[in-house]
Amino acid sequence: MEDRRKDFGRRGESFAAAYFLQKGFHIVARNWSCRFGEIDLIVEREGVIHFVEVKTRHSLNYGYPEEAITKKKLDHLAKAIEWFLRTGECSRYQVDALAVVKKQDGSLDVEWIQNIL
Repeated sequence: MEDRRKDFGRRGESFAAAYFLQKGFHIVARNWSCRFGEIDLIVEREGVIHFVEVKTRHSLNYGYPEEAITKKKLDHLAKAIEWFLRTGECSRYQVDALAVVKKQDGSLDVEWIQNIL
């Protein structure tokens, strides 16, 4: 069961990467990790780095995907971002979420939520 969940999550992250590419972003990193945690997707457009938390769900039975972004998750994300920023030069950035829900007909409902942190 856990492998199926991870596989579904990876497919959601691949979808998110394609989504941002389609919107004119450049992929900086996927699944970037450090001792504080992982950043699902790091993208850049027009000199602004976007750190993106991707949440994917099969349905809304357990709530909206973005509801799974807890304060604890945001704290870990903030520390990981801080660590990433130490590795290079970045003057402008924001933290976003991409919530993806697979509907019964197989299509995807996508919401890009900007500036979550």
